[in-house]
Parts: sequence; structure tokens; C-alpha cells
Amino acid sequence: MPPEDYLQRLRAYLFEAETFVKATFSGRQAGRELAWRRVIVRPVELKGQRVTQVSYFDEKRDITKNYAGDEALAKLEELLALPFSQIHVQTTHTEIQVRISKKGKVFVHEQAAASAAPPSLDHDHAKPLLLPADRPDPFLQAIGMMTPEGKIRAQWQRKFRQINEFLRLVAETEEAIKEEGRPLHIVDCGCGSAHLTFAVYHLFNHVFARPARVVGIDLKADLLAKQSQLAQTLGWPDLTFAATRIRDFQPETPPDIVLALHACDTATDEALAQAVRWQSRMIFSAPCCHHHLQAQMDAQPAPPAFKPVLRHGILKDRLGDVLTDAFRAQLLRLQGYRTDVIEFISAEHTDKNLLIRAVKTSAPGNPQAQAEYADLKAYWGVTPYLETLLSGE
Repeated sequence: MPPEDYLQRLRAYLFEAETFVKATFSGRQAGRELAWRRVIVRPVELKGQRVTQVSYFDEKRDITKNYAGDEALAKLEELLALPFSQIHVQTTHTEIQVRISKKGKVFVHEQAAASAAPPSLDHDHAKPLLLPADRPDPFLQAIGMMTPEGKIRAQWQRKFRQINEFLRLVAETEEAIKEEGRPLHIVDCGCGSAHLTFAVYHLFNHVFARPARVVGIDLKADLLAKQSQLAQTLGWPDLTFAATRIRDFQPETPPDIVLALHACDTATDEALAQAVRWQSRMIFSAPCCHHHLQAQMDAQPAPPAFKPVLRHGILKDRLGDVLTDAFRAQLLRLQGYRTDVIEFISAEHTDKNLLIRAVKTSAPGNPQAQAEYADLKAYWGVTPYLETLLSGE
């Protein structure tokens, strides 16, 4: 499709004040530079005047500005000129999704809007969710998280919020949504009930229109058999499951992305170690319990300076958690990953609310990272389990 054609269609929806609901700009075209990972546009009402609110997001911050009149139109034109690879516009009657491939080919998908309700003009708008909580969705209904009427069930509210925030951080990682002309391969380690597994498949294949093949692995064969049947019922052939230990799983194709949401204790280390062996480009892991390092700390004298901290059981447990994840992050840096540890959801939803996000950027063996790791290990006199698993790397 010629560029002017899809841009004209987007303008027709963006500039129609009475029907425009929301627009999301995300991704980066190949070989181009962008200051923002995602931009969201929607109408709001301020002091009785309808204005255009633009929210800019990168990995560490978000900035929201309001524009009116000609300034708003100029800002929308400016956004259309930026090299985003994904543009999604919603109106009261239509949704249009534009995707620009790595080779510059434009794909446009247009469909009727799920709801004809007028846009909300509230200024203090709730954070947009990748999985909507306010309209029926066959996928969410099929996994039992949503009622037939389109409401998230009360007992699933916390899990729904966790998954949405996990997806948000995946989506805001530029390398995850970059178009490459081939399907992504994703492995979800310790997938359990597979709510995240289904959600990630839905995110890439349906929300981003980015083909992805997803495998969920876990030891519970009977549970995975039910998930396999559900995937078939939904007509999702590229979502499969394997009953196996994480360390024994052999993927047909090395995965681009490895996920682990609350894989218990050393299962997190097994997932990280496998991701390194597979040379996976991205890792997203929300660790759960951290017993292995705690046991080593219990078995030896504490560093004298930390005796006042380790005297209290709850502080000792939390310190053990912090050290475990610090060692994990540093070991990933040693393997050539750009790694950060971030809070992916408020502690009111779960106290296990940290996410290790790692993107492969260089060859292993950073001398500074090696020295920092050696110093931390010598100070505490411990050997992290992930080091043991990676001893041959």
C-alpha cells in the first residue's frame, strides 16, 4: 500500500473529533531512531474544553502533555511522520491496525469497533491495558478469567493485573516487537496454568499482528493436556505445550524470548541458564522463592557488618532474596546481556513483584562485570545456583 494511502486513512480517523477514541504508536522501523518506545493519544476534557492528550513512554519514564486546536493537529502530524512500526487507532465505529515490516512493507487491518460507546474524556484516565478488562474477549473467557458478560472475575483480578504489567514490559522492550520477517519463537518456562502463555501468544499474534510460536513447558502433564486442548479450541496452532523439566527441554528452534513468571526457587535459575545456552535474545523473569542462597547464608557466619540485619528473620529473608536476584542479574551481564531489575507491579498485588529483564547485546566476558561478581561472591562466601548451572559456559 502506498504510504500516502494508509496515512490518509489514519488522518481521517485521528482528526474526527467526535468519534476518535484512542491511538497507540509503538515499535521502531528498521534502521531508524526513536526517542519513545510508545505514544498514546486520546481526547480529554479540561476546564470544559476538549483537548488532545499525548502520553510519551520510554523504559524509565512517561510524560503527558495536552494540546488544543491547531497545535493538536500539528502534534498528530508530527507523530505520523515518526518512524513507528505499529499504529493502532480506535474510533467509535472502526479499529485500524497499521504494521510496517522490516523491509518497509505496509500491512493494514481494519475492522468494526468492539463497542460504539463514545470516548471517555476523563483527565485522570486509568493506565491503558494490553488485555482489556471492560469488553468481552474470547481468549480471556476461554481461560476462565472473564465472565461471559465481559467482566474479569473477582478471584482473578490480581493475576489479571500481574499479567497485564508483565505484557506491558515485554511490549515496551523495543527488541521484542521489532519486525524481522519471520515468526518469533518464545518459551514460557514453568508455565503452570499457562495464563501468561496464552496472553503472550495473544499479544504478539493478535494485538501486534507479529507472528509468534509459543511453547509452554511444565512438569504437570495432565494440566498441560487441558491447555493443549484449549489452544486447539481457540484455533491457535502455534501455541503448544511440553511436559518436561526446564533443564531437559530441547526446542526445535532456539527461542528468541524466554519467559518465567514466578518459577519457584531454582526453576528460575534453570530458566535463565537455558536461555543463556540457547543464546536467547531476550529474557523476562519474575522470580519467586529464593531458598538455595538462603540455605548457604544459614550455614556460615554472617559478615560482621550485617549481623544487626541478619539477626531479624524477615530482614534476613529479604536480604537473601535481594542477593539472589543481584547475582542472577550480574551473571547475565557476564553473558553479554543488558540487564535491569525492575518492579513490574505494585506490592499490593504480590510481594514477588520484581522482574529481571535481559537483552543480549554483546559477547560474554565483560571484565568489570566479572570483577564486581567476584567481589560480591567473596564477600558473602556463597556460590549462586545459576553459576553452578552455567559452569560450562
